Amino acid sequence: MSEHEKITETIVKNAAGPKSAEVDGQRVEQHSLKEQIEADKYLASKDAVKRRGSGLKFSKMTHSGAV
Repeated sequence: MSEHEKITETIVKNAAGPKSAEVDGQRVEQHSLKEQIEADKYLASKDAVKRRGSGLKFSKMTHSGAV
């Protein structure tokens, strides 16, 4: 499982849960959903750049005229 998939899964879990919780005087607060989505987009763009070709296609061009 890639880092991007882990963060996507975590965002889904966090969106279903509370933003903050307090138990026995201990308070825990998550990053905002907006910040988590931005992190997910950032990692998706990093994964896209790592892929072969990065969206670019190179091909050899030839002319069809007589030599």
